[in-house]
Amino acid sequence: MNAQLSPTPDPFFQFKQAQKQGWAHFFPLEALTIPQAPRLIRHAKVRSADRVLDVACGTGVVSITAARLGAQATGLDLTPELLQRARENARISGVAVEFHEGDAERLPFEDSSFDVVLSQFGHIFAPRPEIAIAEMLRVLKPGGTMAFSTWPPELYVGRSMALMSKYLPPPAGMPSPMLWGDSNVVRERLGDKVKDVVFHRARMNVPVLSVQIHRTNTERTVGPL
Repeated sequence: MNAQLSPTPDPFFQFKQAQKQGWAHFFPLEALTIPQAPRLIRHAKVRSADRVLDVACGTGVVSITAARLGAQATGLDLTPELLQRARENARISGVAVEFHEGDAERLPFEDSSFDVVLSQFGHIFAPRPEIAIAEMLRVLKPGGTMAFSTWPPELYVGRSMALMSKYLPPPAGMPSPMLWGDSNVVRERLGDKVKDVVFHRARMNVPVLSVQIHRTNTERTVGPL
């Protein structure tokens, strides 16, 4: 008798559904991420011949920036509304980028598919960091480059999200996304799976009409932390 195996249930399924709905309101915050994309691309040393994956790509600012350099870019995100905006951004920019709807903890790509795997303030919101990082490494070619942008927990964004988490707490078992901004935590999570770990710090400006509007947009978008 042949037995059919069913996939293991995702204990964070409901949380991810809430994330998917919340991130659909991301558009007012899009401008915050655009200036950071060239910096991430530069540190990752993306070349025109590279196959690049942008994990949790949002509206496509990183993958489109890579494609404008001639890279074969692919973006993946959980939220259909963001992918629709990303496709439109790519069309207007005149570049070809493949966009897929999917989960950072279950990347729909073969092993060793990409020369460079990137994530700009995206993979940090996956509820199980050990799975997200394992998936990013799985699809990365041997000798490839993985690079991501995060916020340090002790500065503005990290402190704001720590405050929000008191009123919109994350589900049990999910560590704070801001831990990705702690270099010691990152080294521990990467372990011996990654060589030549390098950290760069930079200033990120936050242009907003008012603090109240920024707070409202952030609370509506990010949800439980």
